[in-house]
Amino acid sequence: MNSTELAPNREVGPLLDTDVLRTFVAIAESGSFTRAAKQVFRTPSALSMQIKRLEEILGHVLFVREARRVRLTPEGEVLLGYGRRLLRLNEEAIRQFLSPVLEGRVSLGTSDDVGSRILPGVLAQFARSYPAVQVDVVVGSSQQNLDRLDAGELDMVLVTIGNEGQERRGEVVHTEPLVWAGREGGVAANRSPLPVALASHGCVWRRAALTALDDAHISYRVAYTCDNCFGQEAAMLSDLAVAPFPVSLVRPPLRKLDREGLPALSEYQIALVRSGSNPVNDALAGHVKDAFLDWR
Repeated sequence: MNSTELAPNREVGPLLDTDVLRTFVAIAESGSFTRAAKQVFRTPSALSMQIKRLEEILGHVLFVREARRVRLTPEGEVLLGYGRRLLRLNEEAIRQFLSPVLEGRVSLGTSDDVGSRILPGVLAQFARSYPAVQVDVVVGSSQQNLDRLDAGELDMVLVTIGNEGQERRGEVVHTEPLVWAGREGGVAANRSPLPVALASHGCVWRRAALTALDDAHISYRVAYTCDNCFGQEAAMLSDLAVAPFPVSLVRPPLRKLDREGLPALSEYQIALVRSGSNPVNDALAGHVKDAFLDWR
């Protein structure tokens, strides 16, 4: 029996073309065929033909075309996640074989809430792409890490924008709503005055929460103060208090408090601030920024 007889016959289905995926992601992120066409250097009509063919292959409509923009259908949202991952994997494979070997050391500062969400995936992927680069991570407050950056101790930092007394610096890489959160089935949200768990003075989350409560004339008391989001989470899990929290961090048994009549909170932003540019730093910065795309 030869080797061909050992291999089972399998019908190969349609494959997703990376060029078409790049077009699809550009349209989804820009909300416009015209803007996306400028990004990929093609005409809007050519993009329309690509998307029509993609929809035929997948058997689903991917975009709803409105007067001023296009938006994703539920099936389009699913494909967007796959598309981003496939494009990143394709770029990683190309870098592995065609990019020059990078060696060196790079240091990153981050706050605990940001670090716990993106660092595991970022560092794992970066290590696969650049095994000869050593990454040092420092976890601290935004202001502490900015001071370390300015002192030459760090190469780049992820900071929350808007903290009291903090200069606005860097490139915005993430914007996310703050929401009120508490324990599912808890009673803290129904108490008066409202018990709240807040970060230390100067934090943008704290200021946003207190301003919203004052404007809504809701009485409150600061029941729990801590330097990190894990302390706030502990207070909520114990049903000691409610807290302003990024919506992406609200996981069971916590829930978003959207039926308790609490005032709406503003969005907050995360910026990447860098001390300079070199191939090693640029590579890690690219991985960090890519990681935030999955949160959009």
